[in-house]
Amino acid sequence: MKEPRIIVALDFSSAEKALNLATQLNPELCRLKVGKELFTVAGPKLVKQLTREGFDIFLDLKFHDIPNTVAKACKAAADLGVWMMNVHALGGKKMLLAAREAVPPGTARLIAVTLLTSMNQDDLNDVGLQGEPEQIVLRLAKLTQNCGLDGVVCSALEVSSLRQQLNTGFNLVTPGIRLEEDSLDDQKRVATPSTAIKNGADYLVIGRPITQAQDPLLALQQLNQSITM
Repeated sequence: MKEPRIIVALDFSSAEKALNLATQLNPELCRLKVGKELFTVAGPKLVKQLTREGFDIFLDLKFHDIPNTVAKACKAAADLGVWMMNVHALGGKKMLLAAREAVPPGTARLIAVTLLTSMNQDDLNDVGLQGEPEQIVLRLAKLTQNCGLDGVVCSALEVSSLRQQLNTGFNLVTPGIRLEEDSLDDQKRVATPSTAIKNGADYLVIGRPITQAQDPLLALQQLNQSITM
C-alpha cells in the first residue's frame, strides 16, 4: 500500500463536525489537516483523538514568532504526535533553525509556508515584497532547505520550478487544489490534482471537493485514482 498523498483539510468550526467527517474516511487513503480555526475551538484533545483513530495529522498553524517561542511551539506539536507541522518561512533563518533544532529530523516532519496561495502580485506589492510570487517562493524555499527543514507549502503553479531546483526528498505540499468544475473560492494560485502531481507535488491538501461531497469517501477514492493514472 502506497502512502497517502492526499491531506484532507478539516476546515470546520467544531470538533463534532471534524470527527463526523473523519468517520467517513479511511486513514489508509488520506491524512488530515487541522488548521487554526479547528485547533482554536477543539485544541490538542481533537488532534490526539484523530491520531488514535489511525490518522496522520498535519498541524497547520504556521508558527511565526521569535525563534525561542516558535521552537517551544514546535516541540509541543511534536509531543502531540503529529505527522507534520509548519512554520512560516518569513520568520527568517534564526527562527527556522530554532524550529529544526526543536524537532530533529526523523521525528515529525517540519515544513515551511512560503507565500499563502491567496496572495497575488498586488498583495505582494502592498506589503513591500520585491519580485514576482515565483521568485519570492523560490527564495524562501531555498532558505527553508538550507535550514534543514523537510519541505515547503507552495502553490501548484510553483511546484514544477521548485522540483527542478530543490533537493530530491524535499517535500512539496500543495494547497489550492480544485477539481476542474469547482469554483476558486478564496484561492488564486490553484491547479487540479493530476496537474499538481505531474508537476512534482508530494502531497495535496484538499478541502471542499472532499468535505462538501455527498459521499466524502467516494470523492477521496476518485481523487486518489486521478493522481495515480
